Amino acid sequence: MATLLDAPTSAGQKLRRIPKVAWGSPMTYVVAFLFVGVCIAPVLYIIVGGFRTNAQITVDPSGLPSPWVVDNYLSVLASGVFWRQVANSAIAGILTTLGVVSLGLMVSFVLARYDFKLNGAMYSLFAAGLMFPMTVAITPLYILIRDLGLMNTLGGIVLPQIAFALPTTIIILVPFLRAIPKEIEEAASIDGAGRIGFFFRMVVPLSLPGVITTGILAFVASWNSYMLPLFILNDELSYTLPLGVQAFASQYSVDTARVLAFTSLSMIPALIFFSLFERRIVGGLTGAVKG
Repeated sequence: MATLLDAPTSAGQKLRRIPKVAWGSPMTYVVAFLFVGVCIAPVLYIIVGGFRTNAQITVDPSGLPSPWVVDNYLSVLASGVFWRQVANSAIAGILTTLGVVSLGLMVSFVLARYDFKLNGAMYSLFAAGLMFPMTVAITPLYILIRDLGLMNTLGGIVLPQIAFALPTTIIILVPFLRAIPKEIEEAASIDGAGRIGFFFRMVVPLSLPGVITTGILAFVASWNSYMLPLFILNDELSYTLPLGVQAFASQYSVDTARVLAFTSLSMIPALIFFSLFERRIVGGLTGAVKG
């Protein structure tokens, strides 16, 4: 719907039109801001709580710091255990992301571009994997990882995380690869590019939005993973950050402000990472739906 901006001042001047923005009902914005507040309030409480002392929290649990104290954050940042756990989470997240993206892209390429009898069955099998969370298979996974000798290692976390992230990755990437016109593949074949050459030269660049989306989702899921590391890791130096938060909270249960500071520092990297790439995630999922 458009509206007239102004009237013409001469016979040869064309009318200029600008689109009329439909702002919607004010109640929609009230509800939206309410939900945003409900989501953000706990995060802000944890972050601000790290700048308070235990006495301030005891006297006024919901108040602002008075004065602001940075000692809680400085003490956590000075801890070697904290940085070791940050490194463990980062290594596990990076390895999981690389494994999920590389394997998922290759499997999706086969399912999207090759015609064979079990194509639909394999795609349905991966789709069915979305219905089985890791918690359902935690006991068999524990036994399998123990038998493989991967207990208390990051490898024992990375391999299952890759396996359970593949269904989501394939569901997102297959539409991207199916949307690539066959004319491009035929032109690449005429130019002398084989299947592998077409995959690396054309498929990977064209599917980059989906690859970025699946990579971000895999990294954030690995960073926030708690159940699997809880069963696999038993040494504080090998803990990832979610386990480190739990162990730190148990060790300093009476030091609430310090626990809040540790929790804030552990979740801030994931929040920043997710916020920076939010548009990439939405764009990738939108492209998968369109494809």
